[in-house]
Amino acid sequence: MATAKKAPKTKSQILSAVAEAAGITKKQAKEAIEALLAIAYVGAKDKKGFMIPGLGKLIKVQRKARMGRNPATGEAIKIPAKTVAKFRLCKAAKEAVLK
Repeated sequence: MATAKKAPKTKSQILSAVAEAAGITKKQAKEAIEALLAIAYVGAKDKKGFMIPGLGKLIKVQRKARMGRNPATGEAIKIPAKTVAKFRLCKAAKEAVLK
């Protein structure tokens, strides 16, 4: 795995870094990343979610309804149930980031 001196921040910088690291064109890097994202979005809808080895898992989770507080008034409010997307880092990614 290649390490960059400075982490890319924009989509263009990320595409350039991927293209350089993989020895491909920026256009090919863009197509590969867009394909990975499309697969991840479909895979996240599955019960098991979508795993990116070495990075983490994208999953769809159903949150239960719960009681909360309005921070401005302190009034109790009911927060309805909803479906959310979560990304869980794998152990190796956590160790690399928290090092």
